[in-house]
Amino acid sequence: MLSASDNALMCQVGPGTPTGEMIRQHWIPAIMSRELPNPDSDPVRVRLLSEDLVAFRDTNGNVGLIDSFCPHRRASLFFGRNEECGLRCVYHGWKFDVNGDCVDMPSEPAESNFRDKVKIKAYPCQERNGIVWTYMGPRSELPPLPDIEPNMLPDDAEQSVWTAMRDCNFVQALEGDIDTSHLGFLHLGSVTADKLSPGSYDFYTVRDRAPLGYDVVDTDYGTSYGAWRPAEEDSIYWRVAHFLLPFYTMIPTSVLGWQILVRAWVPIDDEHTMFWNISGPNPFARGIGSAGRGNNVPGASLLPEFLPQGTGFLGRWRLASRAENDYLIDREAQKTNKIFTGISGIHLQDQSVTEQMGAIADRTKEHLGSSDSMVIKTRRRIISASINLQEGMVPATVDRPELYQERSGGTILPKGQGWFEATRELRKAFVDRPELEGADRGPNR
Repeated sequence: MLSASDNALMCQVGPGTPTGEMIRQHWIPAIMSRELPNPDSDPVRVRLLSEDLVAFRDTNGNVGLIDSFCPHRRASLFFGRNEECGLRCVYHGWKFDVNGDCVDMPSEPAESNFRDKVKIKAYPCQERNGIVWTYMGPRSELPPLPDIEPNMLPDDAEQSVWTAMRDCNFVQALEGDIDTSHLGFLHLGSVTADKLSPGSYDFYTVRDRAPLGYDVVDTDYGTSYGAWRPAEEDSIYWRVAHFLLPFYTMIPTSVLGWQILVRAWVPIDDEHTMFWNISGPNPFARGIGSAGRGNNVPGASLLPEFLPQGTGFLGRWRLASRAENDYLIDREAQKTNKIFTGISGIHLQDQSVTEQMGAIADRTKEHLGSSDSMVIKTRRRIISASINLQEGMVPATVDRPELYQERSGGTILPKGQGWFEATRELRKAFVDRPELEGADRGPNR
């Protein structure tokens, strides 16, 4: 259970809020590069941390992220003309470059220097491997981009980036990624062990749906857990996952040491989140990282279906199955136990339960158990990082990009072997491990 004040502190992300300011210390995934496909292409509305902004790619290919409203009379710059290295307001022709400088003010006398005195809010951007990153913090000397492994692979490497909007606060959304016990119910509840390959990770999960133990640790980057179930007589199946400040998760699907997958839960505002799935080459983690489960489990489809792109601040990357149509739940499939939830799609199953808690769940009414130990510790970590910043303590993740060099996944260890030390080498990013190929103990293999 969380107090109402702590719940508010943790979920509020606007300018001046403790958690909002903590997040602003970090680089933030703002938009996919392909959403601004060409120089002088159409501007895009972007809301981040409760701020309404407009993204555009100028004539030289540089990306700008500026205030949505012209500082003259507050006209919307989304309707602006993207031309000749700037975004021109259609109301009176004021034009701004990617740095927020007013470069033309045709409504004023030619001899006027007024334009030199006007500047619009603009956040610096960098592009890397298909993602436009932005920094919304106070520093003039910018911190380094985080060492997010799948976002740093060579151009010829297999990689995937996709996003989806979720109608709830970012902590509520990411908590599904750090809750290992729900896998055996929400996603695999209709599956029995006899339908799975003996020795696979899903087999161990379904045979013992509730993990027998959890070990949760604080780390320099956030929190990590090892959750264990019996494997064979002399071995233990461990699921190892991480939360990394300010909003990243690494989920325990697939094989530890092989999986290259990072997920970001970027706050749009207090009640909406943009989910990012950033993955590298991994034959056992396609799409949303379902570890090759594919269609072997009913309802475990991968990529969801999207609505046509909207142009509003909350119109991008909306799912076709959503709250308004009850996520297309199939009650017959639920009753016959073909699909435990009756909802098809791993991502959609998670989305349905987190959104239906409310935009900001009333955490004062929760009854948490031992299976929630990672959720409890992670909430405390977000709150403490936000409060500590108010006292001048900047999270280590801001200036130490190497802290993100982690991997997650499942592994089999001998009984009695501690998971954290035993998996240290397997958790290292940017390491090729060809010895793991063909030795997968992953789902349904």
